[in-house]
Amino acid sequence: MDKVPFEEAKEQVEIAMIRLALMHLSFSKILVQELGEKKGKELILKSIIEYGSRAGKRAMEGHQDLSHYGVHSKYIYEDKEYIDARDIISLTQEDSFDYSKLEIHDCILAKIFKEYDEEDLGKLYCYIDASNSMTTNPNTKAIHTKCVLCGDDYCQIKSVDTTEKERKDFENSNPEWKNVDPLLLD
Repeated sequence: MDKVPFEEAKEQVEIAMIRLALMHLSFSKILVQELGEKKGKELILKSIIEYGSRAGKRAMEGHQDLSHYGVHSKYIYEDKEYIDARDIISLTQEDSFDYSKLEIHDCILAKIFKEYDEEDLGKLYCYIDASNSMTTNPNTKAIHTKCVLCGDDYCQIKSVDTTEKERKDFENSNPEWKNVDPLLLD
């Protein structure tokens, strides 16, 4: 079997991520145009909750969650740069990995959201992190402390405890769940 060079494989993942970003923007734009901003964004958020739940459930079944490369151009963890996320995880014990020390640079999706001047709709996609994490453990949420779509140079996420209200809002797909990640609020 032929092997694909790493750079080519990374480029192909980036192309797929661009298509995902365009799909998110297209569906989101139409929902907002057809239903109005409030109702459209509520449905987008419900969709992201569903999307994150499906991704989280697959991860719990043992499926790989994200590509190890190509979604972002690089990661910086404890001042060292990485291209392949497996290289970061291999350095730490799973229970000692501190997401708050991870810088996520050049998210391909954020790049496309900015290219189309759609940061507001793009930020709704970013709720995937909280939704995915709350599916795997409802008592914690992955939230952004930095986000490119909010004007930061890179994205950074931390895990914090959820409240009873957040868990109920998540379970019921309540639009108030958007408060789960304060940085992403409009």
